[in-house]
Amino acid sequence: MDQLETLLARLAPGRATGRIAGGQARIMLDVGGLAPDAADALAAQIEAEAGAIAGVSAVRLARTAERRRRRLIAVASGKGGVGKSTVAANLAVALARRGGRVGLIDADIHGPSQPRLMGVEGVRPQARDKQLLPVPTPYGVPLLSMGQLTGADQAIAWRGPMTAGALLQLIEGDWAGIDTLILDLPPGTGDVQLTMVQRHKPDGALIVSTPQDLAWLDARRAIALFEKAEVPLIGLVENMAGYACPSCGAVSDPFGRGGAAAAAEALGIALLARLPLALAIREGSDAGTPPAAGNGPEALAFDALAAQIEAWLTARG
Repeated sequence: MDQLETLLARLAPGRATGRIAGGQARIMLDVGGLAPDAADALAAQIEAEAGAIAGVSAVRLARTAERRRRRLIAVASGKGGVGKSTVAANLAVALARRGGRVGLIDADIHGPSQPRLMGVEGVRPQARDKQLLPVPTPYGVPLLSMGQLTGADQAIAWRGPMTAGALLQLIEGDWAGIDTLILDLPPGTGDVQLTMVQRHKPDGALIVSTPQDLAWLDARRAIALFEKAEVPLIGLVENMAGYACPSCGAVSDPFGRGGAAAAAEALGIALLARLPLALAIREGSDAGTPPAAGNGPEALAFDALAAQIEAWLTARG
């Protein structure tokens, strides 16, 4: 990365590109979503610092107001307790490790867990021009969550319109530089899901369940919601599938086996992954160190899932 690229990445990440040719620094700056005063100040700072680079005799800066179309991937489940948030967090990290510009929205308004999963518990987002600024995480995935705006022990006892409004505030944050947003939805098929589909229709939905038959009954309801709203289904993820005994290595299936494959076949939906019931995933989640950020077998499983999501997005253009 040359001096100009380094400067632009520092001052305007995701907003500016440029090159130096014949002593001129030519820069394109996206000021979309910035207040006029903020845009002027940012442009002036870039021009001043670019002009100080050795060998630069002139700076030509052009402003644009590009409106980016971000891809929204909803991670959903029919019921709670199936590890949906863990899957969403690790999927976001795995996609980022593969080179994606990924953001994460914790839309589980009443049970926000992403701040802990992503290692930024207690860090509050700032606001600029009535837009929330996503909180950077150690894993290259900025995050917005209702859990960042309320106390850890505070109950969010809101009615439907308030929760739906909170979701829109998170989605409409300042996601400059992000091309894919992972939405960790609350379980079920209520106001939050309906508002999201009406105002910010996802490009695709990923359904998470355990192998248990009862869990798949609820998952079918979530699938039916997305089908009715004409949101494409990317596929199913069977979580907590198979447990390897750390002492003898024998694999057991405490939640059953084969139900996911049968359900996917019956519904005509792809079964994308069977993620194990692994101690490393639980410990990493509690500690705010997503396994997808490491190099263990769990990271490989999430990387394989991310690769399939990438392939699905590419196939749809």
